Amino acid sequence: MAARDDVERTDDGRWIVVDGRRWRAEDPSLDREVADRLRSHLGRARSAVGRAGSEAERRAARDRVQLAKEGLGERGDAWWELDERARAARAADRLGRLDELAPPR
Repeated sequence: MAARDDVERTDDGRWIVVDGRRWRAEDPSLDREVADRLRSHLGRARSAVGRAGSEAERRAARDRVQLAKEGLGERGDAWWELDERARAARAADRLGRLDELAPPR
């Protein structure tokens, strides 16, 4: 989920609260361009899940969602437990993999 000012956050900034449910916040240290590209991949992958015509297509799209969310720090190892270099490397790796699987338009 994109960092937004109108989203309730926990005091430590690690979580956002939506409809009373806590979700891991996006890594705030990510380069803006990298985060924007990961969010673009996330949106396209979520759309592909809905359009999938077979279970194989659905699985492939869900795998792309997972990669984007890992790159954004919303899944996988908690971003606050990694140093910034490891966080940037994870984002770059996931972005590269997503670009191979679903090249940007």
